[in-house]
Amino acid sequence: MSLESSENSFDRAGISVVIPVYRSEKVLPILIGRLESVLRKTASNFELVLVNDCSPDRSWEVISDLAARHSWIHAIDLMRNFGQHNALLCGIRAAQFDTIVTMDDDLQHPPEEIPKLLDILTRLDCDVAYGTPERVQHGLMRNLATLVTKLALRTVIDAKVVRDVSAFRAFRSQVATAFGNYEAPFVSIDVLLTWGTSRFGSIRVRHEPRQEGASGYTLRKLASHTMNLVTGFSALPLRIASLMGLLFSLLGLGVLCYVLGRFLLLGDTVPGFPFLASIVAIFSGAQLFAIGIIGEYLARMHFRSLQMPPYVIRAITGAHRVRNNPIEPSSR
Repeated sequence: MSLESSENSFDRAGISVVIPVYRSEKVLPILIGRLESVLRKTASNFELVLVNDCSPDRSWEVISDLAARHSWIHAIDLMRNFGQHNALLCGIRAAQFDTIVTMDDDLQHPPEEIPKLLDILTRLDCDVAYGTPERVQHGLMRNLATLVTKLALRTVIDAKVVRDVSAFRAFRSQVATAFGNYEAPFVSIDVLLTWGTSRFGSIRVRHEPRQEGASGYTLRKLASHTMNLVTGFSALPLRIASLMGLLFSLLGLGVLCYVLGRFLLLGDTVPGFPFLASIVAIFSGAQLFAIGIIGEYLARMHFRSLQMPPYVIRAITGAHRVRNNPIEPSSR
């Protein structure tokens, strides 16, 4: 079923909070307690969609127990670790209400800040509201990797939006119709949101230290996500390769003019093997760089032709359904 033809329950006024879960068995009960207190004061209709991204600890057991004790909690268990953005896409498609809030599972995004995001949606009449951290509570390498990711995002979306991008966001469910049929394995929720609207807002929110464990986002994973962003949603690398080809063609023409001019004016040629070897190395490197960029784009096309799903669901608690789900999982 597509998002355009969603069920009546999907159109009800309310708040759906979507949280991808990975290695968070100890903090989940605390998170749920704080969330419930905030949501009961904020909306008459609300739900929490927890997406277990094949966490290696007991997160799914904890989620299942919480869902059994709270009717407003729905849980989805993925078959393998697909990544944060893929898990978010799954949860967004499961959301029933017209306002969707996404946040991390490690309590670095305080639930008490959710009303600020909802206020921005209403007061600024925007479609997406980001909770930009007042002070980021990450390590040096994670901060550096995040900066590189935001620089990559600037090649895809507006620079003003990139400045405020955060995993703590609220948006209207209508925006999700823009990527209702998206099925590629590489997902960036922030890029997909720009497919549906240009009305973004932001507000400063608290960003608290991680209470348990370490982030699952390693430098290698962030670098991979950055590469997927640049080559999966932007043609900038191809333009860079074309520009390099033009510049090196001009360089080659300059070298040719230099060689011919020296021969005509001085009557000799450019001496030495090092000069020739340097020119060959420069041009060979430029060609390999351009071929590598083209290869990245061909690889993206190849993966899309394989029709690899962005996620596969193992189980869903209760009778909750996921729109545009590639399979029909067994319910628990």
